[in-house]
Amino acid sequence: MGDISEKTLERTGNDFRHSGYDVVTMQVNALQKESIEAFAQKAAQLGPVMFFIDTAGASPNQASPEHIVDLDMLGTGYAVDAFGEVMAEGGAGLIISSQAAYMYPIPNDIELQLVNTPTAQLKDVPFIKEIAMQNSGFAYMIAKRLNHLQAQRAAATSWCKRRARINTISPGVIVTPLAYDEFRANGAGYQAMIDASAARRTGTSDEIAEAAAFLLGQHAQFITGTDLLIDGGVIAGIRTGQIRLGQ
Repeated sequence: MGDISEKTLERTGNDFRHSGYDVVTMQVNALQKESIEAFAQKAAQLGPVMFFIDTAGASPNQASPEHIVDLDMLGTGYAVDAFGEVMAEGGAGLIISSQAAYMYPIPNDIELQLVNTPTAQLKDVPFIKEIAMQNSGFAYMIAKRLNHLQAQRAAATSWCKRRARINTISPGVIVTPLAYDEFRANGAGYQAMIDASAARRTGTSDEIAEAAAFLLGQHAQFITGTDLLIDGGVIAGIRTGQIRLGQ
């Protein structure tokens, strides 16, 4: 388990150990390619790498556009690349994206350009420089859509060569510390989305964990390069005009 915070690693690692698990922790800076690569190599030294989950990210009200692009987009890309070099045959990976990935449609020709652009060159693509960097909201939506594309590329290339699978999950409003940050900044907007959705409630981390366990497990061995949207119906409401963002 990796995290930038030693305190978080100690606390969470001990929680797992007290529940009977063997845990190895390593301080990792998800903004640094070299740190991520060292983390992947450390995992490989411990034994066959069967599972990989990437949860690193910052939300629009937590960071600047550049930080979000560097962490949510490039950091995730570097992690996918690094673990694509060490995954064991039959292994599976998962990126935690967001329902926001569906909120800013990217033209198909641009998506094709982005999905075929190496991670280190993504910030040089005009679309990223001109659109994603405008504000934190755009940066977040585009970065999360890039997570889908990064999984697709890996599923067809580096991970495919190792006969490993990789997918993404796009959660909606889930009760987590990050969600509380967003609620404090735009509570009315989030509540409006919840009230107009089919579920009419927030989601729970347990619901995301159940979906993650399925995508990583034996019953999903024919699933790779795809996204599972878990949002209680928010995106369906937006696309049909039942939910209007910003209103």
